[in-house]
Amino acid sequence: MYNEQWKQAETALARMEVIKNGVNDPVTIVGEADDLRCIGIGTDAAVFVYEHMPNYAYKLYATEALPKKEAEMEVYSALVGNPYFPEFYGSGDKYVAISHESGLTLYDCLLLGVPIPRQVIDDVEVARTFVREKGLNPRDIHLKNVLLQNGRGKVLDVSEYIQPGNDKRWEHLVWAYDNVYPLIEGKKMPIWVLDAVKNGYYHLDPSNINLQEFADRISRLFFRK
Repeated sequence: MYNEQWKQAETALARMEVIKNGVNDPVTIVGEADDLRCIGIGTDAAVFVYEHMPNYAYKLYATEALPKKEAEMEVYSALVGNPYFPEFYGSGDKYVAISHESGLTLYDCLLLGVPIPRQVIDDVEVARTFVREKGLNPRDIHLKNVLLQNGRGKVLDVSEYIQPGNDKRWEHLVWAYDNVYPLIEGKKMPIWVLDAVKNGYYHLDPSNINLQEFADRISRLFFRK
């Protein structure tokens, strides 16, 4: 049944502003609203939960990133009913309202040493196939955009699916899952190691990536005595 109860958070959201800082830098949040809780920060937006309606999540965009908000609305309209993505409810001037999905991101799983089952990888592959069947381009899928939810995978952040090109991020993660993850499964990864991997990856040449060499370099950094 159609309803717009998610709009009850608009007054609180209007007291918040998201400031974009750079291409790969997290946004800054300005403002205060006691009934909003930030559950995620990205490079274009921050995600909030309104305490009076915890089943909804609100992705509030920086002004410069509003074209991505429009893109996200377009993509969600094509993905309606697919279980591998959040449900889309509507939007305001600077936000979209989607279902609040429980679970740990794959990034959090690495931090906490929570095993990531193969089923998650398989689910994302199925989701990507579905996206392509809708004439869209499943890209920008990384550790913070995939949830482990009751043993299954769920994909977050679809705002780049209308952009062309394959950024290879998911393919590289699958390679790392098959070739590196067996060595660290169940181990808590220090945040400095994950940051080193992220920063090193950003500096690789996308057209000439030697993943094994990169993995060996990171392994020496982590396992050195």
